[in-house]
Amino acid sequence: MNGAFLNAFGILFGAIFGLALRNPPSAHAQNFFRQLLGAATIFSGLRLVWLNVNGTLLSCSRQIFIALLAVVLGNLAGKILGLQNISNRFGRFAGNLIKNPRTDPSGKAGDGFNACTILFCAAPLGLLGAATDGLSGDFYLLAVKAVMDGLAMSSFVKLFGWFTALSAFPVFIFLGAFKLAVQFYAKPFLDSHHLIYAVNATAGFVACAVALVIFEVRKVELANYLAALAVAPLLTWLLT
Repeated sequence: MNGAFLNAFGILFGAIFGLALRNPPSAHAQNFFRQLLGAATIFSGLRLVWLNVNGTLLSCSRQIFIALLAVVLGNLAGKILGLQNISNRFGRFAGNLIKNPRTDPSGKAGDGFNACTILFCAAPLGLLGAATDGLSGDFYLLAVKAVMDGLAMSSFVKLFGWFTALSAFPVFIFLGAFKLAVQFYAKPFLDSHHLIYAVNATAGFVACAVALVIFEVRKVELANYLAALAVAPLLTWLLT
């Protein structure tokens, strides 16, 4: 569970960093970290594509085309299924907990714990990273998410107290369970049909879409793109 462990460790480290930090990071520092995380996300995504596209030039071109087509069709499938709407509901619920802190310290801490658990577990990058970790042991995307969550936790812990940091444990359990489910149930089937490479390459391109949000280039409905991971093996089976 390397990826899930890194994510949980990042949250705990972010909480310690936030409690030790007297003043919040400057706007310049926040912008620097955002640019760095965006670059790391693109690197991790393109790395996945590079490692999972192989063969002759024609074969590589076909695999890249299928992965990009899977991203486009996966986005359409995600819209039909309403994946982003589901994600937005979780986000709104967590946002209400953050916007309406209670006067009761114990209730306030509980709200912070619940909000962080929902936000960190429901993040599309987490599901994407856990899937690639389960399929190939590639935990780079979860390592990037660990830094993101750690930076977010450094702010949350100042608002809600140290109890919020315990959200690292349900995040570890959720992402670890998701990774194991992919590893023991999806991977054997995909491996037997030589479809793992297609899923990982598609995940790499989806990760690049995540970077667009980090760089604030455009608003992207990231949850919809998760359906591309299911579309990719189907397209590969049909077109190869």
